[in-house]
This record gives sequence, C-alpha cells and structure tokens, in this order.
Amino acid sequence: MTRLTGSALRVTVLVGENDTWHRKPLYTEIVHRAHAAGLAGASVFRGIEGFGASSLIHTTRLLSLSEDLPVAVVIVDTEERVRAFLPQLDELVTEGLVVLDPCEVIRYTGRDGDQGATDAPGKRPL
Repeated sequence: MTRLTGSALRVTVLVGENDTWHRKPLYTEIVHRAHAAGLAGASVFRGIEGFGASSLIHTTRLLSLSEDLPVAVVIVDTEERVRAFLPQLDELVTEGLVVLDPCEVIRYTGRDGDQGATDAPGKRPL
C-alpha cells in the first residue's frame, strides 16, 4: 500500500497525441515508465484544443485540424521520487513541455484489498 500525504511535487508533461516512442504513443511510454519507477500514480488527459511551439492550433472543432491534439500526463509523488524520474523524461520528450509544481496531497491510498475501510464511523469509503 502507498500512502502519500503532505508536500509533493506534480509533474505535468505536455506533448502531442501523435508523438511516439518506438512506434507506440509517447504518453503510454511515460505512464509505463512512471509505473515501473514505482511512482504513486499517473494520469493522461486529452485536450480538446491547444497550440505549442509550432503555433498551429489543434482543435476537435475542425475536422481537418483534429489530429495531434494536446495530451497532458500528470504524475504526483514526493519531490525526491519525481526528480529521480526526470532523466527519463529528458530521454523521452524531445518536443513538448515539462512543468513542475509543488503541491499538497490530502490523501492517497493504494489498493490493498482494504477498500471497504473507512476513516471514521458513518463515513463512506473514499
């Protein structure tokens, strides 16, 4: 079980949906490497509109431009663990943006079969 509460570091990796690493989506490689590194968690969010270094706007509203939409991979863990993971992002992200933000984690509990437990009487499980 993983418990992370208090100060943490959030890394957001902004890339294009069509960016690849060895013929598979770059965002998939980032998530799998974060998992292999034992980070607390990673999520991928697909944008509906955006632009980057090319200044070309990608949007879902125009059929001809609905390719290569922005994708954000968000990872949160302790500062030490996130910073140890940064060299892997240096290797993977050739075009894109990596943003680091200090944040505070209220509660993170891994799945260990104790999902029916509650923190206080009368409260629903989170």
